[in-house]
Amino acid sequence: MFGDMMGMMGKLKETQEKVEATKKRLDTVYLQENSSDGLLSISITANRTIKEIKINDSLLADKEQLEDYLVLTLNKAIEKASKVNETELAAVAKEGIPNIPGMDSLFK
Repeated sequence: MFGDMMGMMGKLKETQEKVEATKKRLDTVYLQENSSDGLLSISITANRTIKEIKINDSLLADKEQLEDYLVLTLNKAIEKASKVNETELAAVAKEGIPNIPGMDSLFK
C-alpha cells in the first residue's frame, strides 16, 4: 500500500510539472478574433493575455460604436482562449489522475 501511495504521489508531481509546462506553452499559442465585418481584430494568447488590437480608422469617428466593437470582440476572443486553455489543461490533468472510480466524470 505504501508503494502505491508513493507511486501515486510521484504521478501527481509529474502531472503538476506537465500542467505548469502546458501553461507556459499556452503563452505562445496565439488566437485571432475579428469583428463580424473585420473592422476590429484582437490577438490573444491561450492564457487570455491580449497581445494586439487593430482598429480600422472608420471606427475612430464614433466612440460608442468603437466601445461596442471592443466589448463584443474582446469577449469572443476571451471565450475562445478560455476554451483552448481549459481543454489543454484538462487533458493534461486527466492523463495524470489515478484511476479512481467516479473521477472520470469530472474531466468530460
